[in-house]
Amino acid sequence: MNIYVAGPISGQSYEQVLSRYERQTALLESSGFNVFHPMTGKRYLRNEIQFKARGYDNPVSTNHAIKNRDRWMVGQADVLLLDFTSSGDRVSIGTCMELAWADELNKHTVAILPKDNIHNHAFVLECCDIIFELEEDAMVYLNDLVRKQA
Repeated sequence: MNIYVAGPISGQSYEQVLSRYERQTALLESSGFNVFHPMTGKRYLRNEIQFKARGYDNPVSTNHAIKNRDRWMVGQADVLLLDFTSSGDRVSIGTCMELAWADELNKHTVAILPKDNIHNHAFVLECCDIIFELEEDAMVYLNDLVRKQA
């Protein structure tokens, strides 16, 4: 089963973002998922101290390439895990776009969204199939889900 893991990137360092995706990927792969995430194949960004929301000139990270590849990965996924926990006070437009694409494509969406998070908005709440406040609870659910499919 394919899963796409999404979450805020802008304003964070390469290490912050990659460590979150690597940890979540390891947990999900050990359960049996094939994992996609937005940082796949972007090791060249390892010196980024703070990701910006636009304006990269590498062919893999142009505005157009980022949007189209992430939309393609959402289309390949059976399930999306949207982790809003690292957003701070900055709205993640990319993660919200990925959630909207998933909703339009009728993908199963699971969010990690604390009650006091800036993304607690009617559109996000209505587009998410299941919302957990804690990552551990989301991982238990996803582990059970993929095992039922095997």
